[in-house]
Amino acid sequence: MSATAILMQASSVEPLPEEAPADSVALAADAVNQAAAVPAAGGELDLVQLILHASLPVQLVMLLLLFASIASWVIIFRKKRMLDRAEKEADRFEERFWSGADLGKLYSAASERNREVEGLESIFEAGFREYSRSGQRRGADSRVKLEGAQRGMRVASSRELDDLEHNLEFLANVGSIAPYVGLLGTVWGIMIAFQGLANVKEATIASVAPGISEALIATAMGLFAAIPAVWAYNRFATKVERIAGRYDAFSDEFSSILERQSSAGEA
Repeated sequence: MSATAILMQASSVEPLPEEAPADSVALAADAVNQAAAVPAAGGELDLVQLILHASLPVQLVMLLLLFASIASWVIIFRKKRMLDRAEKEADRFEERFWSGADLGKLYSAASERNREVEGLESIFEAGFREYSRSGQRRGADSRVKLEGAQRGMRVASSRELDDLEHNLEFLANVGSIAPYVGLLGTVWGIMIAFQGLANVKEATIASVAPGISEALIATAMGLFAAIPAVWAYNRFATKVERIAGRYDAFSDEFSSILERQSSAGEA
């Protein structure tokens, strides 16, 4: 064999198997898919796990905010029913009062036994009762009877408004304090998270992010408790103010009617 032929056989290279490129592409695709799946799995927000893994002070803050939120919603539903009932009662009684019904019959219906009166009817009943009592006294003039009726209506109106405004202060407190309570839990949680990095040689986002996420849940819960409370307080306070205006207007109009009756009786 010649030297040229020997050199050609030594320099020949065996071809790679055809399956190798296909296997390499498949492995690379699997690696890409796994890499893409890791951020998706890590991006999911598990609130329950964040709350359970939070520190004890942060969990106490969350528990306090949860109770405040539940109590706020209970008050919101009860207060809405109460205010709606007060407005409907005022509409019904004003319709009867201005329909020309006799005041004595209205008073008899309002002062029946085992019957609770509220709202405008309670104000009317208190004013007419004091007016009748003052009229039974000897030497009582129209001014004394009118003052007694006005005093009775003021007391009844104040009592009714106190019932309507009950627990509104709690909603105002939750709306103003809850965000700061949640912020306190967040600050505490972040302090604990950074304190845990003291024994770590290399601090990365992956080591800090879980602690910060757990702490930020407290702020979110504070806002969740505060926003409905603030909205409900503003809405209910406006309704109470509107109802109080109706009570005052009715008291003034009823006082004018009693004054005219007293003047006509003396004449």
